[in-house]
Amino acid sequence: MSEVKTITLTIDGKQTTVPLGSSIMDAAKSLDIEIPHFCFHKRLSVAGNCRMCLVQVEGGPPKPTASCCFPAGDGMVVHTQSDMVKEARKGVMEFLLINHPLDCPICDQAGECDLQDISVSYGSDQSHYNELKRAVEDKDIGPKIKTVMTRCIHCTRCIRFATEVAGVQEMGATFRGENMSVGTYVESALQSELAGNMIDLCPVGALTSKPYAFTGRNWELIKTPSVDIMDAVGSNIEIHSRAGKVMRVIPRENDIVNEEWISDTARFSYDGLYENRITSPLIKKGKKFTTVGWKKAVETVLPKLKGNKNIVGLAGDLHSVEDLFAFNAFMKQTLESDNIDARMNGFALDGSFRPSYLFNSSIEGIDSADAVILIGSNPRLEAPIINARIRKNVVKRNLPVYMLGSEVDLSYAYKLIGTKPEDLVALNESNSAIFKELKKFEKPMLVIGADTLGRKDALAIYKEVEKLADSIGALSSNWTGLNVLHNKPTAVAALDMNVYPEGKGMDVSKTLKALEKGDVDTLILYGESEYVNAEQLKGAKFTIYIGSHKGGYADIADVVLPVTPYTEKDAWWVNTEGRLQEAKAAVAPLMNAKEDWKVFRHLSGEMDKPLSFNSLDELRTQIVEKHPEYKYLGTLAPAQKWVSIAGKGKVLKKSFEETVNDFYKSNEILRASKVMTECSKSTVNKNNAMRKAG
Repeated sequence: MSEVKTITLTIDGKQTTVPLGSSIMDAAKSLDIEIPHFCFHKRLSVAGNCRMCLVQVEGGPPKPTASCCFPAGDGMVVHTQSDMVKEARKGVMEFLLINHPLDCPICDQAGECDLQDISVSYGSDQSHYNELKRAVEDKDIGPKIKTVMTRCIHCTRCIRFATEVAGVQEMGATFRGENMSVGTYVESALQSELAGNMIDLCPVGALTSKPYAFTGRNWELIKTPSVDIMDAVGSNIEIHSRAGKVMRVIPRENDIVNEEWISDTARFSYDGLYENRITSPLIKKGKKFTTVGWKKAVETVLPKLKGNKNIVGLAGDLHSVEDLFAFNAFMKQTLESDNIDARMNGFALDGSFRPSYLFNSSIEGIDSADAVILIGSNPRLEAPIINARIRKNVVKRNLPVYMLGSEVDLSYAYKLIGTKPEDLVALNESNSAIFKELKKFEKPMLVIGADTLGRKDALAIYKEVEKLADSIGALSSNWTGLNVLHNKPTAVAALDMNVYPEGKGMDVSKTLKALEKGDVDTLILYGESEYVNAEQLKGAKFTIYIGSHKGGYADIADVVLPVTPYTEKDAWWVNTEGRLQEAKAAVAPLMNAKEDWKVFRHLSGEMDKPLSFNSLDELRTQIVEKHPEYKYLGTLAPAQKWVSIAGKGKVLKKSFEETVNDFYKSNEILRASKVMTECSKSTVNKNNAMRKAG
């Protein structure tokens, strides 16, 4: 590896050494010297629009220089606090405020506004401008973002984000000079699944959250670190609450997971936490539910748990590590039933070899991979943050992407090399130009969609994927390039915690057949899953639903026990990489809802077969004892040597299919959210937003 060339310069009397090619602003940051700016952002291309970052360079241009786009030079002497610089910044600030309205008292950005902060620190206390201010018509760009474009200072961050990161050219600038206007060229709802990040990027109040409008001020909110569970990426988020209610969700920066972006489902779905909530236990009498206390509800379910032999438990898509561990222990130890499964999509693998179902190359590893091969996966809908990371590398270093699957819009170019599993078999058995091309790469990543491994020929497909990975050098001693991309936060934890039959018990498929025959005495539905609808789950003699939201599975239950969503409990979550992360409770449980693991512990106690933990700490201690990889909080457990999976059978002629029918309605929280419903309606094709037209 070649040595990085460096240069040394002096800024405000302090000397620093930075890599060749760094800007003056980069060099100033290395010295913790603040340079005000609006248009610059470290994850976007340099624009040099706002001119707020002016500095003085000795021996350089006679006028102040924009530090964001001026390269630092060896021996350069820079001043950031000279009289020339201070006056220049005041002048720039005055120009920026010429047409800016005095909306601070009614602007949602107030209190966290760059324009406010910088104008106070670097602006003047008076203006020379006495003419009329211009006004710009607001644009309706959908249910996510509220626009007040008179506040826009033309930094173009939103335009660059849409074009460079999201990969959708939906935002742009029209006209020139004073008439310049930023917005969508044709007034329509933004289609990007990452559009909400423009709110964070906007340095003023031109783009703000439409659902959050006029509901609270930044300084009123309690901020709690958490983890997004709308997909399996585990994006780091911060939940803002007030008076015991979630008010908004924003991203937390984590370079190795989500950088500083989150999906729109993570950001805007929080209203679904309060819509259609189950707040007290319910017992069905006739066709209607009656609200009862916990004591009555438990008394009703106990005979059905003690007396019935054929008991089945199915877990949905939104459960934490601790809750899955407790559910598994309740089913297998207390009820002595091996009829349990959380693989509601029919996922063919079990938890016997952890790397077989992980995103082994890691999300950060995308930055070092030299090729990506997608197999039956659409990361734009399954994991938008990972898709944005792939796009970043496609744009910055021409990362080649190949697709074996449906022809979809991923927001970047790729080479379609097949549409069905038979094409994968043919690739393995040939010495084609594509195969030779793939063999040239040193660190290829193969990414197979988790739902593809729910097909009937899943093990045969996996065998072929593993064969291809081995043939092209993706399973070497220093690089594991075979990856499974999950799209549900429960997926990896459920496999880790062995939430599936370990003996002769019934899995999801066998349970559905047993329900058709009426062979299930008691069915415990723990949460919902989009893969199995409520109609398929009818047929049990007695059904217990343990969940947070009404409708769906709750409607077919005889007894409903309310538990808490992710914002109301301390919990561990595992993402598609196998990375363990901790989320804190942002608010207290709503009314009579209880934390999930406490429900299972209470039921086990009432059956005189108590689970061996009485607190969350005790529960976590047991998890770590049984699963040593869970002692690595926030980091990845050491990589294991690859062991070949015994794939079997032949692939079917059936093509790879899109598995995400509606990005905005894929779990019970999203389905309950009014905002997500509006997003779904405003999408071009709500059944499959990203399917390529024609």
